[in-house]
Amino acid sequence: MTPHSTTDSTGYKPGSLDRDAPLYIAGHRGLVGSAIWRKLECEGFSNLLGRTSGELDLKDRSAVFAYFAENKPRYMVLAAAKVGGILANNTYPVDFLTENLQIQVNVLDAAREHCVERVLFLGSSCIYPKLADQPIREDALLTGHLEPTNDAYAIAKIAGIMHIQAVRRQYGLPWISAMPTNLYGPGDNFSPEGSHVLPALIRRYDEAAQQGVDTVTNWGTGSPRREFLHVDDMAAACLHLLEHYDGPQQVNVGTGSDVTIKELAGIVADAVGYTGAMEWDTSKPDGTPQKLLDVSKLAGAGWTAQKSLEDGIKETVLWYRNHLSTLRS
Repeated sequence: MTPHSTTDSTGYKPGSLDRDAPLYIAGHRGLVGSAIWRKLECEGFSNLLGRTSGELDLKDRSAVFAYFAENKPRYMVLAAAKVGGILANNTYPVDFLTENLQIQVNVLDAAREHCVERVLFLGSSCIYPKLADQPIREDALLTGHLEPTNDAYAIAKIAGIMHIQAVRRQYGLPWISAMPTNLYGPGDNFSPEGSHVLPALIRRYDEAAQQGVDTVTNWGTGSPRREFLHVDDMAAACLHLLEHYDGPQQVNVGTGSDVTIKELAGIVADAVGYTGAMEWDTSKPDGTPQKLLDVSKLAGAGWTAQKSLEDGIKETVLWYRNHLSTLRS
């Protein structure tokens, strides 16, 4: 492919996507990817493409290029990633760095080679400095030190953002990237070792409620503040950005409000019906003190979150209980 442009201006005018065109969702079985799939189906997209990791290993460069050559997607959402909580990220940094870089480079290179018109790359709010001013603006990227417990994963995601920007500059393609805050909802990972804070709390408190446990002990002090977005809202934001936004800078996707982990634990306890005591193991790490995204760019593009945290957690608890036998281990 020959370069079309050497600037960040693509000249592309966002608009409604062709509902009949092939649209590939990389990671369509994951938390975010499955929600995007559901949203697009509801919006009338009739040619959605997806492969499980068993069907297509995104770390296999030749297989990825062959898939794009055969299926020729017009649009793509890159939601595939190796993800995990503080414990997993801190214990296996090489895995999180290597696998995510492999996935991103292979998929984005194949998309460029086969002229995918519109790409949305999904990252994570952990790309921002640990002590960034709150709420975190998009231009805080690369202005300070990362949170050490997940810096390897963050570096991989930063590389993805740079990849999108480089393609825009060198090839003039209207590719974009979005950085969601902490996500939760149907399809989440509730495993004891691999889950993030909210699904971990749901599992812990629901099991305590069912077993009649008197006291639940949580990691850290409970003082860090976190923002949470229901994955169905995230899916809606993704479609909105694909149809309404074009620019080189990543877009924060969140609610614009946060709670302490202690407050979050209380909401979860209420949702599952746990009435026992709550304690905190302060020998365990807290992570970043606060992580609240500035979502003014997203609001300027015409989108805001719809689902309240309390309602979203109640729905997630119900989904969790209905899928206990099929949850990821």
